[in-house]
Amino acid sequence: MAGANNEMLKSFKHEWINHINTELLPFWFDRAMDRKNGGFITQFDRQGNDAGTDEKSIIAQARMTYAISAAARAGFDSERTLEFARHGAKYLTQKMWDNEHGGFYWMTDRAGRVTIDKKIAYGQSFGIYALSEYYLASGDEAGKDYAVKAFETLLAKAADIRFGGFFEMFSRDWTLAGPGVEGGDRKTLDVHMHLMEAFTTLLEATGLDAVRRRLEEVISLLTTVIYSPETGAGKPQFRADWKNAPQIKFNIIWGWDRFQDGGAKANAEDNFSYGHDMEFMWLLLEALRILKTGHEPYEKLFRSILNHVLNYGIDHEYGGVYVEGPLDGPAHDLEKEFWQQAETLIGLLDAYRLFKDERIIEAYSLVHRFVFDEMIAHDVGEWLPLLERDGTPIWTHMGTSWKINYHTLRCAIMCVKRIDSLLSLE
Repeated sequence: MAGANNEMLKSFKHEWINHINTELLPFWFDRAMDRKNGGFITQFDRQGNDAGTDEKSIIAQARMTYAISAAARAGFDSERTLEFARHGAKYLTQKMWDNEHGGFYWMTDRAGRVTIDKKIAYGQSFGIYALSEYYLASGDEAGKDYAVKAFETLLAKAADIRFGGFFEMFSRDWTLAGPGVEGGDRKTLDVHMHLMEAFTTLLEATGLDAVRRRLEEVISLLTTVIYSPETGAGKPQFRADWKNAPQIKFNIIWGWDRFQDGGAKANAEDNFSYGHDMEFMWLLLEALRILKTGHEPYEKLFRSILNHVLNYGIDHEYGGVYVEGPLDGPAHDLEKEFWQQAETLIGLLDAYRLFKDERIIEAYSLVHRFVFDEMIAHDVGEWLPLLERDGTPIWTHMGTSWKINYHTLRCAIMCVKRIDSLLSLE
């Protein structure tokens, strides 16, 4: 690695460690723990004040538990982060776990009363991910036991033994939901990508052959059916038999918060989500690392994703990464959303380690500077959720059920680890 890049990476690492220790962790330490009812409060306004939203979702509770566990595992304020992680794991296993039918409920209120009892594979994946990471950080066998129970429940209730993969939308007793907006006749890229993430961490925690086999199956679907090695883009929704389906908005949804209120998403198959596809790339690389499998069979796919991001996704004038665009041509959504920045940063560092292309480290620098100079609200410590291309804020809340520290804290931790790895090659 060139000496100039070495010094630049050291500077980036210093910024990340300072951000974790003086901004991100204090923001959540000071606000999030609900000592009365258990779990975490996750809804905060621009000033970091509690917004009062009366909900605790499996997504927010599991992602918080994962991120704080990851911080503990990485050695950041380990005594306090472990305390927070135990607190989150207790809520997942005592309030959000269904002792009668198995699996995690979708939503409780702040007091811990179940308000949406549906079982959704997206939520199950994060429960597995969080409790696996919690076990790896703490050694608490209960975390591993519940992660395995959630995995076994998902296999028994949601696995499609005919066409492969997993169904995604169920009632409390795991009766498959109806078609269309109920989601029972669909399979999605998003859920299978996050199942890969969950199974990777569960395999690291347990070494179970059953987990290994399911992880390998999900990777095969993602890399042969869902993602195209030629374009580097994934198709968002499928029928049960893995035939393409129009991307519709489900009654219980994720990922549509900035788009139209109903119907099918326009041009869903001619769409490249720069941050999402970079997230897929680094999660797949992490899965291959745990599987002890080389990346070479997937190099064409990785290069397709990377080249599209470098050619069209990076804003060379203002910095940062755009939201999305067509498969062949400039981005059409030029806004900057927090989670795409986070996932792109991790993916670019992984890509630089693989390909040693100077364009990659230049792109990383552009996104890094945009995040630190425009997106992080340094006066309170968290990231702004959505900005105009030039950094003008559009949304200013610090936390919702969908915007917590899963992307931000995870990004900071993962970037430190990857920069350390790159510096060790010097």
